Amino acid sequence: MYKIAVLGDRDSIYGFAALGLDIHPVSLSDDVSEAATKLKELAESDYAVIYIIESLAEKLMSEIRSYNTVKLPAIIPIPGASGNTGLGMRMVKKSVEQAVGSDILFRE
Repeated sequence: MYKIAVLGDRDSIYGFAALGLDIHPVSLSDDVSEAATKLKELAESDYAVIYIIESLAEKLMSEIRSYNTVKLPAIIPIPGASGNTGLGMRMVKKSVEQAVGSDILFRE
């Protein structure tokens, strides 16, 4: 059975444990090697969905892009405790444009 993980700083992801999701706190320091290692570990195990806070996802975009061509896991940026950076919406917009061929969501 597939599972769902949440990756980010403890303050941003702690509440997801109450929903039954597996939380994986990592440091948000400039050295993202710990977070990159944890992301790879989660992606190569039995997680179908990995939520990652946007501020961390921005630092790990090259790693996240390497999973864009595989069926699982779905890596989804979510706002963290520090706020919304807009990365999640930009990624959704890009995915819709690729699937449909035009911007049907925002029409900017």
